[in-house]
Amino acid sequence: MLLNPTKYDIKHSDKRFQEIVEKTINFFESKGLAKIKEDDKHRIWYADFLEFVKKEAIFATLLRPTEYGDPDSRWDTWRIAHYSEILAFYGLAYWYTWQVSILGLGPIWMSKNEHLKQLAGKQLQEGEVFAFGLSEKAHGADIYSTEMSLKPLEDGTYLANGSKYYIGNGNVAKLVSTFGKMTDSGDYVAFVANYQHENYECVKNIVSSQSYVAEYALNDYPIEEQDILAKGQEAWDTVLNTVNVGKYNLGWASIGMSTHAMYEAIDHASKRSLYNMYVTDFPHVKQLFVDAYSRLIAMKLFALRAADYMRVAGPDDRRYLLFNPVVKMKVTTQGEEVIDLLWDVIAAKGFEKDTFFEMAARDIRALPKLEGTVHVNVALIVKFMANYFFKPAEFSAVATQSQTANDDFLFNQGAARGLGKIQFHNYRLAYDSMNLPNIRLFKRQIRLLKLLLIMAKPNQAQRKDVDFLLSLGELFTLVVYGQLIIENAKIYNLEDNLLDQIFDFMVRDFSKFALQLYSKTGSTKRQMRLCSMMIKKPVINKRCFDWVWNNEVYALKDQYKMRD
Repeated sequence: MLLNPTKYDIKHSDKRFQEIVEKTINFFESKGLAKIKEDDKHRIWYADFLEFVKKEAIFATLLRPTEYGDPDSRWDTWRIAHYSEILAFYGLAYWYTWQVSILGLGPIWMSKNEHLKQLAGKQLQEGEVFAFGLSEKAHGADIYSTEMSLKPLEDGTYLANGSKYYIGNGNVAKLVSTFGKMTDSGDYVAFVANYQHENYECVKNIVSSQSYVAEYALNDYPIEEQDILAKGQEAWDTVLNTVNVGKYNLGWASIGMSTHAMYEAIDHASKRSLYNMYVTDFPHVKQLFVDAYSRLIAMKLFALRAADYMRVAGPDDRRYLLFNPVVKMKVTTQGEEVIDLLWDVIAAKGFEKDTFFEMAARDIRALPKLEGTVHVNVALIVKFMANYFFKPAEFSAVATQSQTANDDFLFNQGAARGLGKIQFHNYRLAYDSMNLPNIRLFKRQIRLLKLLLIMAKPNQAQRKDVDFLLSLGELFTLVVYGQLIIENAKIYNLEDNLLDQIFDFMVRDFSKFALQLYSKTGSTKRQMRLCSMMIKKPVINKRCFDWVWNNEVYALKDQYKMRD
């Protein structure tokens, strides 16, 4: 399941994408880890990578709907996910310029402005990158309070004034999709700006990094009608739907970095001798590695499956709006967990300047905090809980969606509301399809959670208590997480031993969050009783554990090492 660039064995039927993958891997492997680390240390802008992207027309191929490119061009979530993983495997900075280009393009492909769509297609062909001006210094992600303004003038043009903060590529993007409000009506508006204009002020890079995360200001910046992407409710929907599309990729960044770190950690530990034993001979080290590996495989299974639901989405199937924030929230925090587990094994090695791990340990922390914090995404996730548990609907089975096609619906999602009406297929279909010990135990925990929602449902005060809802949301998220993991384990013929080991940590995590909910100041006696019943010890199976260690984890030794 894990990416190994030197043994890349996913043979894509799309020959153009296969070529892009091979050339990208060769670019980074030829560059070498020492040069990647040197550029990172000295915060060198990745001009060499962007020149490579331009030369090979990579963003032009992967980020253009076919009608604005050539026959090989399309917006294909399957390709985008795999490419996100590869870029992050070599460094978050390379992934970041790609990610913020995705966000900057979202409002353009969603707009009705044909002029800007054609311009974006042309600029992609020329190797340009893009930016998304949403957040502001004073308000962060509170876009209700945006102060960027667009003032109408008598001649039918406009003047833009205001500033944006945390804007990747804001130093070089010729099309910066910008969100603001009209000064006369207070309606929302989305428009584009160009960093080259004299009234565009790139104030500074707000981070100490290779990436350029800009603060920019528009000072009486002239805007014409042809520069406007959307107005009113349509502008609001456009920016939120763009985030729906883009935030999914943060999970893949976490998967890519964690995978590279896993190879480094197992190589180091398997060769280091302490007390006349190799580090990998210690029982607690085996446990740490098996936990990290199981979590990493689960991350990838879930993220792959979420892509399937994105690609089948339509007006009557919006299940992706639950699965996407779970990728954003859960997969990224699991990436932190994987790095922490590996770090406990390699200890001081994780600080060494010549390792990829040192970079990953720093950068993995960013992903849960971008495109909406964990708290924001959990608050979104709990809105789906009632329908998920109690009002299932009939849907056709969803196969793996690796077909060659534009994901047109992602740019025609409609209004960013009505989440409480979205229905899901019955989660029990997945859980009842497997009869492994820890899945059976996890199902008992799920039943107790449902019982809490029926017999001890949150009262009015608790429903307003974000701290309480966060723990409840974590429990619900685990149920969704497990469902898609099982669905994809069957598709990818995952070994039962590995799947049961995944649910070993799932049972423990469910117990952890149940204890947190139990401990909340506002929890009632009935809720506390039910939470205490949710706390379970996984079914211990030494044969299963040893199989995963020997056949999956220790087998990674000497499988990949990036040249210096």
